[in-house]
Amino acid sequence: MQATTAMTGRQYGLDWLRIGAFALLILYHIGMFFVPWGWHVKAAAPVEWAIWPMLAVNPWRLLLLFVISGVVSRALLAKLAAPRAFAASRSVRLLVPLLAGMVVFVAPQPWFELRDQGAYDAGFAHFWLHDYFEFGSSLGIVLPTWNHLWFVAYLWTYSVALAGLAALPRRVRARLQHRFDHLFSGWRLVLLPIAWLALARLMLQPAFGETHALLDDPYAHAIYGFGFFFGVALARSTTAWGTILGHWRPLGGLAALACAAMFAAHGLSDGTPIWETARSLARAVLAWSAILGLLGFAQMRLHHDGPVRRYLTEAIFPYYIAHQTIIIAAGFWLKQTGAQAELAFGVILLTTVFGCALTYEVARRVAWLRPLLGLKALPVVTQPAGWIAKVRHR
Repeated sequence: MQATTAMTGRQYGLDWLRIGAFALLILYHIGMFFVPWGWHVKAAAPVEWAIWPMLAVNPWRLLLLFVISGVVSRALLAKLAAPRAFAASRSVRLLVPLLAGMVVFVAPQPWFELRDQGAYDAGFAHFWLHDYFEFGSSLGIVLPTWNHLWFVAYLWTYSVALAGLAALPRRVRARLQHRFDHLFSGWRLVLLPIAWLALARLMLQPAFGETHALLDDPYAHAIYGFGFFFGVALARSTTAWGTILGHWRPLGGLAALACAAMFAAHGLSDGTPIWETARSLARAVLAWSAILGLLGFAQMRLHHDGPVRRYLTEAIFPYYIAHQTIIIAAGFWLKQTGAQAELAFGVILLTTVFGCALTYEVARRVAWLRPLLGLKALPVVTQPAGWIAKVRHR
């Protein structure tokens, strides 16, 4: 694939990369049940070695999704032409499943969390009817919640902002694209985002953390908002794509070296500023070089279609909506049985895949369920006029 035609036509490589990124996110959330870090429901005995593969993907897994979402949003915006139509389309495809998720799909998660903590004794029906919609935190967690669906809320917010940018005069938009092409050309495509990610990690993360609450989350917006709008501009940047397609292999090698450096800094760090700076810098290098390397790999090696891609391209978003509730439920019940970590991982993985597949297969066949899981509405089938005339004649 030539750099000059990198973004022509359907981007099958990006479809595969998006599918892989969501699949990795699902595996990551399964891992959160086992590692020592805080999560909704935890295994009785943490698996210490599991932190290393989790650390390796943590810096770039979500940022990659936002970059891909930006690229895809630019293509959808061009297809729909009018900014208002784009905003309306994104609202239907994102806000509806977000609200449905908060009301139905996510609701069991805090119930399992409170039960796991020994802080709640009543059943789920009582919890949903009497406590879940309290719009407060009397039970120790904010209710109701969107939990993992924060990604959808942020993506919708950035999409609305993009619609506003798309309403600017054509010459202003062309100037913005030209400045992006100039700013992120050559070595600057690699070094400037790394510097931005490192500074955000060092300056904003210690002060604000990462809340996923939308309105008080400057660090997350500095990372994920940057990733989304970078993807928007990247979609039409021949210059940036030329650098990515020409250097994706060394970028992948740089990501491997940065990962090793981050592991070393993590293991040797004593909490002093110099070690935290080293770890943040290694994390930023890993995140950005991995993302650029994966974008180049996808475009050069995964640019092919097939029935699996077509199935998963539609199925992966409903999988994402359903997966965390299934993981938490399976983990909670396995913890009660005292299952060993290896058995628990296998059962949770199989249960999650089966549960997600079942959710999608049911939703895609039920018209009113489709928009609740982020699927397009089924087309309205109209009978031809000749058929109507024939019926009338009879």
